[in-house]
Amino acid sequence: SRYCFVFALGYLTVCQITRVYIFDYGQYSADFSGPMMIITQKITSLAFEIHDGMFRKNEDLTPSQRCLAVRRMPSLLEYLSYNCNFMGILAGPLCSYKDYITFIEGRSYQLQQSEANGKEDTKYEQTDPSPNIAVAQKLLICGLSLLFHMTITKTLPVEYNIDDNFRATASWPVRFFYLYVSLMAARPKYYFAWTLADAINNAAGFGFRGYDKNGVTRWDLISNLRIQQIEFSTSFKMFLDNWNIQTALWLKRVCYERATFSPTIQTFILSAIWHGVYPGYYLTFLTGVLMTLAARAIRNNIRHYFVDSPAVKLCYDIVTWVATQAAISYTVVPFVLLSVKPSFTFYSSCYFCLHIASILVLLVFPLKRTQKGSKKHESVQPVWSRKLEEESLLQKNSYSTTNNSFSQKQEITCRYQALKQ
Repeated sequence: SRYCFVFALGYLTVCQITRVYIFDYGQYSADFSGPMMIITQKITSLAFEIHDGMFRKNEDLTPSQRCLAVRRMPSLLEYLSYNCNFMGILAGPLCSYKDYITFIEGRSYQLQQSEANGKEDTKYEQTDPSPNIAVAQKLLICGLSLLFHMTITKTLPVEYNIDDNFRATASWPVRFFYLYVSLMAARPKYYFAWTLADAINNAAGFGFRGYDKNGVTRWDLISNLRIQQIEFSTSFKMFLDNWNIQTALWLKRVCYERATFSPTIQTFILSAIWHGVYPGYYLTFLTGVLMTLAARAIRNNIRHYFVDSPAVKLCYDIVTWVATQAAISYTVVPFVLLSVKPSFTFYSSCYFCLHIASILVLLVFPLKRTQKGSKKHESVQPVWSRKLEEESLLQKNSYSTTNNSFSQKQEITCRYQALKQ
């Protein structure tokens, strides 16, 4: 699995170098790297899932690895179908091999009811739920995102943040406000691409997660973002939990859970390598390491002082929302500008203020140091939350007939009862 990982990532890097330095630097007219990035995720995640299922002991696996482990070598047709199916070949999103095969074999909509007396399970075959409403809603979001991108985004270029005249004449509040709105305006193109990709999968019948407590169908099995949570996030962690969700889970599964030292740093470096070879990517993700560690330190050390009173908690949420938006905007500017010189121009114009502040926070507030695998280690999971992973695994795999754990049966029982109501 590690050889496969190195080869796939190395080949992707060669493709990225070819695109950047042979074709026009900074242009995307010949950008073929998007499908390569998705296929790299699929190849590497499947390699680790096969390794976990066929070459590791069950007790050595984490709960997530155990749920996703592949116990049988896929056939050539299954392998190519998973990697190159038309639904996700251009923009993804990534899905686990077991979820894909469950969908292809028509087992996605089969519910199991575990009887209270412990007798043999009874299976209830349901009519296939319709994705029409979910697809229509997502296409509406796509249309609004595209309209916003075509009308607003071009009037708020990120490059204006480093304009000499703007930096010389604008006050700090004005500069901060423009930084926030220009980076917010840069996000709808990602909303459009990821939501459209999700809608395409749903239209084909893939992406059904189950039913909520009211019996309403959920089509967010492989959704890549949650727009409301992104725009109103009150922590760096919350933002990244809801942004490019499937890639975050891929990074967690192939890197963070398997890293032998400094998993947070290794995960951010892998993310930079996977995104490409533009220097701005590395500046963004290295800055992201500082921001993540500093935000974690602050949250662990002071948040509990502000959660008892609703009024105080509201004030705390407002302050942390402002701080989060400032930190995110500050961090991702190089990701948009791509090159070293404009990125350093921006950071120097801000006097590297958040870099310095993050370092000071890490010097003042202690980070909890725990051994990997211990209970305490769970409290310092990577920025993509443990809660998201656990919820995703419970709901994604609860209706898969390949796994019969008690927790999954319990989830299926809850779903069936909700459906009956």
